[in-house]
Amino acid sequence: MTYTTITQFIGQTPLMSIDLPGRNATLILKIEKNNPGGSMKDRMARSMVVAALNDGRLKPGGTIVESSSGNTGIGLALAALEFDMRFIAVVDHHAAPDKIRTMRALGAEIRYVEGTYREDEVAVVERQRLASQLGAQLPGALFMNQSDNPANPEGYAGFVEELLTQLPEGIDAFVGCVGTGGSMTGISQGLKRHNARIKTIAVEPAGSIVFGKPGYPYYQSGTGTPAGDEVGKVLDYSCIDEGVQVTDTQAFETARYIARRKGLLVGGSTGGAIYKALEFIVAGKLSGNVVTTVADGGEKYLSSFFDDEWMEKRGLLDPSIADQLDGWLVNRARAA
Repeated sequence: MTYTTITQFIGQTPLMSIDLPGRNATLILKIEKNNPGGSMKDRMARSMVVAALNDGRLKPGGTIVESSSGNTGIGLALAALEFDMRFIAVVDHHAAPDKIRTMRALGAEIRYVEGTYREDEVAVVERQRLASQLGAQLPGALFMNQSDNPANPEGYAGFVEELLTQLPEGIDAFVGCVGTGGSMTGISQGLKRHNARIKTIAVEPAGSIVFGKPGYPYYQSGTGTPAGDEVGKVLDYSCIDEGVQVTDTQAFETARYIARRKGLLVGGSTGGAIYKALEFIVAGKLSGNVVTTVADGGEKYLSSFFDDEWMEKRGLLDPSIADQLDGWLVNRARAA
């Protein structure tokens, strides 16, 4: 088959399994980094643009505006190219530099928020304010507002359909990251409509306020809801069986471990989801086919948490995490 637009490459991403010898479970990764923009956000970005075109909120030749830490912005840049639109991404210092470079390379206009923020502080509130302002002021512009946009979770219907086809033997649990709540809600609702017994575990960074814990700064990018911001209206708590937190160190060290042991470069939020999925399996809380997503690739973070000096400077290095993961995976395999 020959495609005519890059967005036609969205979806049909492969699976990779990680066996846990001696345990009644297999961890299955859906490699969403294989989407053309390098993340699962390609799905929802195009979904939001198509919905806005269909209901008239966007017109051909209009301007898309969104607050993004990078992945949604990259997906929207691709959709803007498909529909011949202008795209303005409102970002802060927390976005990975390579994500911003990618958006620029795809023709996006980058607007940084003003103000002084700590390195580990996410300026989501100011990003949202500026994006909303631009959407209201610029002729023919629309602020996508992914946190409250129902086309966000609707964009993951294809993900669920693919997964059910790829795993005809069944799915027992899904462990996913939660930020705006779009992917977690869309995937969990879809899976539970298929089988209400599928367990759904949502993972947020320690410091995020999604599940009511105290808020404080964190380094994980594109996930969680920082203190001072509001949890997205797209998040449906009723389809989530349990919400848990993962530390920056656990998330980043797991991503580094997966790269060195499995040859797979994953982002920090994915590292966190993998860590918590394994922790639940080892504790006997999950069994059978446990699915999580490689939400984006580690290629975007080579200058941050994949760099030893960057990790050490921020007090995030912890070799004991790799030892723990070896105990869960490698050592048990050798013993078997």
